[in-house]
Amino acid sequence: MKFKEIDEKVPAKKQRTIDYKWEIVWRNVIIFIYIHLSCLYGLYLTLFYAKLWTFIWHFAIGIISGIGVTAGAHRLWCHRSYKAKWPMRFILMIFQTTAFQNHIYEWVRDHRVHHKFTDTDADPYNACRGFFFSHIGWLMVRKHSDVIRKGATIDMSDLDQDPLVVFQKKWYLYLMSFCCFIVPTVIPWWTWGENLWFAWHIAVARYCINLNITWSVNSAAHIWGVKPYDKSITSTDNASVSFITFGEGWHNYHHVFPCDYKAAEFGNYKLNFTTALIDFCAYLGLAYDLKTASADMVKKRILRNDEMNY
Repeated sequence: MKFKEIDEKVPAKKQRTIDYKWEIVWRNVIIFIYIHLSCLYGLYLTLFYAKLWTFIWHFAIGIISGIGVTAGAHRLWCHRSYKAKWPMRFILMIFQTTAFQNHIYEWVRDHRVHHKFTDTDADPYNACRGFFFSHIGWLMVRKHSDVIRKGATIDMSDLDQDPLVVFQKKWYLYLMSFCCFIVPTVIPWWTWGENLWFAWHIAVARYCINLNITWSVNSAAHIWGVKPYDKSITSTDNASVSFITFGEGWHNYHHVFPCDYKAAEFGNYKLNFTTALIDFCAYLGLAYDLKTASADMVKKRILRNDEMNY
């Protein structure tokens, strides 16, 4: 399925203000400090004390958590770049819950606002405020009033009518606790006799690493990289970010063609595991109506971007 290029950004320079003062949410700051310190301790335990199976277990959980974010919350629910049958949607919902990056509804709302108002005060993780803010700082302060005001204008009717999203949102606290922490901690202790203290901190380490990998799209992929499709925005194509995020680092392309299920110009699986997974699911009949930009459309956009040099 083809689609028209969507470019409904609000001109950034007309939207930025200089009077925004950060109102720190100290509860979040303390939580993030704990998570990162526990992550360092968990990595230490993994290297020198924990059982090998514990590392393998959490490595696998880290992968499925990432898939839940990339193939699920991002490409399926947020951008509707493809459709999926109920079994695949259910699995992706569980995987996204395991990632613990807010429930699908909130994740999608913030990301749709980010796309519609990129690099403005209404952008929840506005990269114009620097690396720290776009990476983690935005979660440590109260949202800018524009984020709340303009976020309320985003159409979320598709998710309001999605039974899986509604179910997850209603029971999120219990589902998240079970999927992200309880099961990952208890299984190593119960099954192969891992020290429970070790198992907990390694679970937190895995969670922390997954968070920072996702955040790198908001920060690194808006600062370092190339801009072959639109040099007027901060988002870039960054191969390193693509590698660690299963293909989410082709961010300049993605902001120009947000409804392309590949989130990249080329269907190269080497740095886009999410695309490979979606294609495999399409082969199995679980995914369908995959949207993509035509080669001609992409070429015209590149030429238009090149003309901005002159």
